[in-house]
Amino acid sequence: MNLENINDRLRNIETLLLNQKSVFNFDEIAAYTGLSKSHLYKLTSSGGIPCYKPQGKHIYFNKVEIDAWLMQNRKATNQEIEIQASTYLTIGGQKND
Repeated sequence: MNLENINDRLRNIETLLLNQKSVFNFDEIAAYTGLSKSHLYKLTSSGGIPCYKPQGKHIYFNKVEIDAWLMQNRKATNQEIEIQASTYLTIGGQKND
């Protein structure tokens, strides 16, 4: 086994361990979300992401809240949009009859 394979396996283990936590620190949330630290700083300072500062210094994040935040503003699939359009046209056509 070469060094690259060992590093890949170590990253996989770290990811699995990270997913077991319920509270993340700043570095962990960056790794978990894939967002850059500078973007996370902007989001925390503007109130754009749910976070906690229990002693006013360190920032912590609740995994459940972050998961919900990440799942906001779902984009509909093309099939869902077509169904909505078809339903709208069907209902609209019935009103004009």
